[in-house]
Amino acid sequence: MFPERTGYIIWVSDLKAARNLDKYGSVHYLSRRMHYVVMYVNADRAEETMKNVRKLPYVRKIERSYRNEIKTEYSKDVQDKTQYYGL
Repeated sequence: MFPERTGYIIWVSDLKAARNLDKYGSVHYLSRRMHYVVMYVNADRAEETMKNVRKLPYVRKIERSYRNEIKTEYSKDVQDKTQYYGL
C-alpha cells in the first residue's frame, strides 16, 4: 500500500534555498543550527532524484540514512542478570 521510502541527510549551505528540496521528496526535518535536511524519497527513484539534488548549488554533501537497516527486533538469548543485583 505504501511505497518503500529511503532517507537521506543533505548538508546545505543556504537554508532558505533548502526549502526548495520539498519538490524532490518529503522534507522531514530542517536543522537551522547545523545546516542539514532530513528527507525521504521513494526508493525506486532514489538514485536519479539524488543525482538531480547533488547538482544544486547549495548542496554540500549527501548521506544515506541507514535507519531502515537497523535491527529493531530483539531476542532474549542472554539470561537476565538484573535478578542477581538485589538490595
